Formats: sequence, C-alpha cells, structure tokens
Amino acid sequence: MPVITLEQINLMDLSLEETEQLVDRLGEPRYRAKQIFKWVHQKGVSDFAGMTDLPLGLREKLQAVSSVGLLAISARQQASDGTVKYLFNLTDGDAVESVFLPHDYGNSVCISSQAGCRMGCRFCASTIGGLVRNLTAGEMYAQVMGIAADTGQKIGSVVIMGSGEPMENLSQVLKFISLVTSPHGLNIGSRHITVSTCGVVPGIKQLAREKLQITLSVSLHAPNDEIRDRIMPINKKYPVKVLIEACREYISMTKRRVTFEYALIDNLNDSRENAIELGRLLKGMLCHVNLIPLNHVRERDFRRSRPARVRSFKDTLDRMGVPATVRKEMGADIDAACGQLRRRAAREQVMSGRR
Repeated sequence: MPVITLEQINLMDLSLEETEQLVDRLGEPRYRAKQIFKWVHQKGVSDFAGMTDLPLGLREKLQAVSSVGLLAISARQQASDGTVKYLFNLTDGDAVESVFLPHDYGNSVCISSQAGCRMGCRFCASTIGGLVRNLTAGEMYAQVMGIAADTGQKIGSVVIMGSGEPMENLSQVLKFISLVTSPHGLNIGSRHITVSTCGVVPGIKQLAREKLQITLSVSLHAPNDEIRDRIMPINKKYPVKVLIEACREYISMTKRRVTFEYALIDNLNDSRENAIELGRLLKGMLCHVNLIPLNHVRERDFRRSRPARVRSFKDTLDRMGVPATVRKEMGADIDAACGQLRRRAAREQVMSGRR
C-alpha cells in the first residue's frame, strides 16, 4: 500500500484503504475513513464544511492537509441532441475535455486519461501539441463527478476515450476503475466501463492479465499496415498483425468481446476492397466493429466518407459475418472531435494575451 504523507493530498486520488491510512496518521478512528470516502467519491462534496457527520476537529485537520479534488468547469458546450462537452481546469493550469452523452439506455461520460497525447494519430485533434502529462485517478474521477453535478443526472457508464492514450497511464486508469466501481463510490459496474487504445500492445496484454469485466476498444482505422502507417504512427512499432494477435490473446484470457473503432476517411480506408480486407482480418473473432463518421478537425485535411460508401462498407462486413454498426453521431453542432474545445480555449488565451 502506498505511504500517505501529510502534504496537500487530493482525497479523490485515494482508495478506501489509503483513506484509512490517512485517518490513522491524523490520529482519528479508522471508521471515519468510510465516511470521508463516501463524501468525496459518492456525494461529490465541494468543501469540508459539507461533511456534516464528521467532527469539526477532523474537518479542520483534513482541510489543512488535503483537498476534495473537484475540478472547475472553464467551458461548456451543449448540443441540440443533449450532448454536453466540458473543459475542466486542472490545478496546474492545464485543461482536459470530457463529454456527457445521454442515451435511451442511460447516461454515459467520455473522459480523458492524459492532458494532451503523444501518439500522433493524423486525424486526431487531441495529439496536436503533444503530451503534457498523465492524469491521476482522482483527476479522472473528478471529470465524472463534475459532469454528474452539472447535469444532475446519474451516470451509468464511463468511456476512457477522451484525450490521451490510457495504456500509457495504465496504473492510474486501473486505480480509477477500482474507485469508480467501488460500492462506497459511484458503484458503476465493470461491464459499463470501456478502455480505449490506439494499439499499445504491452498495455493490452497487461490489461488482459487483470481479467476485468470491462470492454476493450481498439482504434484500428485501417485493414493493413500500408494505410495504418500513414495515419497512426503507433503502427510502426506494433503493426496490424501484432495488434490483432494481442487482441486475440485478450479475448482468450478475458472471454470478453473486443470493439474495433474504424473511422471512415474519404478515399483512404473506405473502399469495398478495404472492407473485404478488414472482414478477413477479423473473421471468427469475438469482436464488434464501430464504424465512425469522421469528425472534421480544422488542422487536418481528412474528410469523412460519403454516406453511400459508409453503407457499402457496413453491408460488406455484414455479408462476411463480422458484426458492425455505424455509430450514432452525437454533438455534431459543437466541437465534436476530441481535443477541439481544449485547442480553441488555448487559441483564445493566446489571442487575449496579444490584445
């Protein structure tokens, strides 16, 4: 167990066991830890005064050495379909994006695991400007709590598919999953958690060994190395064959279906021949293909596929026995592509500074 030092601690970063250790070091009864944990991870208290079942002396001790860990909302965009995109301020001055997605079957949030991203995918806004730093488990959790508080809605599922590559911050991602599934926290079921990756094979293998009942989502976006090399630099290190072998290993170890994300890009990866090649690559796997209408990024030249080519691509996969759906487009009338709101805010700061 990590040693908790009496410095400025983000309580949202702490597991129940670590909260117990903190309470011990403050000279308080251990049962107080569960009360603190629930206030932070379940009720989303905004200050120590709100922890009404704790004695004043303990609240004062906590205030001296810790914070509750909530993040301030610096920007908010709401789409006509109810989708809401958030920009949360981090304590070091950077910012991360998250999205609230209302569905008929319940509400989902898409959160970031890093500030920025170093993976360099050519069609993605998040990676422009590179990686700033990893987020802590508490900073991931705070995105969920902030959205729940702002919308007043119960969150039923979490997708770790915002800015960043979760497999490059896997220890904190795993801790976040432990926190968000805790019965003393939000108690979201593991099957309602999705972790995305652009294809970091060691991370996929490590995640497989955890044998969690989560969904693994792999951003594939191409049926072969020639195309994938052009749009996803990670493919030079972990080519398609190696990536698919890791996914098969993941399926074998977890018995869980893998979702493959495939953004259809006009005249690049959306031909009938591309669909046939993808079908042959995935045939027989316990998997599902999410076909995604590409979100336009102003700094990129890629354009989304025409509707007829999208339908043809899906029909080809269907005929080959590979399950596929076209993802319902949400948030189309706001900065839909991940990373765009953060970049817009940065541009506005620069322009403001110039003025």
